[in-house]
Amino acid sequence: MKNLLIASTSTVHGSSYLEYILDDLAEFFKASEEIIFIPYARPGGISHDDYTAIAQKGFDAIGKQVTGIHTFSDPIEALKNAKAVFTGGGNTFLLVSQLYKLDVMPTLRARIFEGMHYFGTSAGANITGLTMQTTNDMPIVYPPSFKTLGAIPFNINPHYLDPDPSSTHKGETRETRIKEFHSINTQPVIGLREGSWLEVKNDRIILRGNLQARVFEQNKPPYEIESGSEVRF
Repeated sequence: MKNLLIASTSTVHGSSYLEYILDDLAEFFKASEEIIFIPYARPGGISHDDYTAIAQKGFDAIGKQVTGIHTFSDPIEALKNAKAVFTGGGNTFLLVSQLYKLDVMPTLRARIFEGMHYFGTSAGANITGLTMQTTNDMPIVYPPSFKTLGAIPFNINPHYLDPDPSSTHKGETRETRIKEFHSINTQPVIGLREGSWLEVKNDRIILRGNLQARVFEQNKPPYEIESGSEVRF
């Protein structure tokens, strides 16, 4: 029985860290007093300790204790005993590299499929898909594999941006890049806009938030799905 919240971002414009999703997090983590935090993505290169402090400040609002996985002498054992995990955003290449380096990817996947509650934002959302190949991040390190958790049967593109017709920038749009991905790869991709997330309960996946999501499938025109819709392929 899988239980996941897969969010595009931790912070939407005009709100504080996790504020927009706190009501859902309070319900999602109601049976967990402690949440193991995976800070490996290190946005802006901040330290694991500093990133954990940011996460703790966000979860203070719902009375949860956040403990960085980097503080455990045995991160694999920490995951085996965890009731709940949060993986924050940052650089997906760095996150995946560390998950492989510390050999925690298989344990994290196993615990998710056992029903452990998992919340991921941005890079932490990317790794729930089949691969990390639809990330927006710079390849600052070289992970041993692009394969990720496979907790959902498609890829995520967080922070999805629609083309701006008034922009003077004429480079690739996000849609163009995903089309390039599909010239070689077959798995579907969901573009999650800011403030949107996926609620996963076992094999049922529902889009949440106030916005639509854009869906990309190989050899098909992209299309929109409404909030509240079930994601099916």
